[in-house]
Amino acid sequence: MSNKIKLNIAVLTISDSRTKETDKSGNLLAKLIGESGHKVTEYFIVKDCIYSIRKTVSSWIDNKSIDVVISTGGTGVTGATGYGGEDQDERDKIS
Repeated sequence: MSNKIKLNIAVLTISDSRTKETDKSGNLLAKLIGESGHKVTEYFIVKDCIYSIRKTVSSWIDNKSIDVVISTGGTGVTGATGYGGEDQDERDKIS
């Protein structure tokens, strides 16, 4: 009998262009999570917009049935994202 802890994992792909059919990284993560004995409880693709990302991640953090959140995608910090860095009060300002 295995003592391995089985986790409920949420996968978030951040992309303006991917769909579930074309999301290679999200689909690979979901496959590997399942193969390792864990469960993908949520899998979403959101636009590269700080508000969409925050809304999804915040709801998952508040969801007691989700143990882990993994995100993939995005192009990094850009003016379109509107995010300037960790824990900054002005992160909502879009340059």
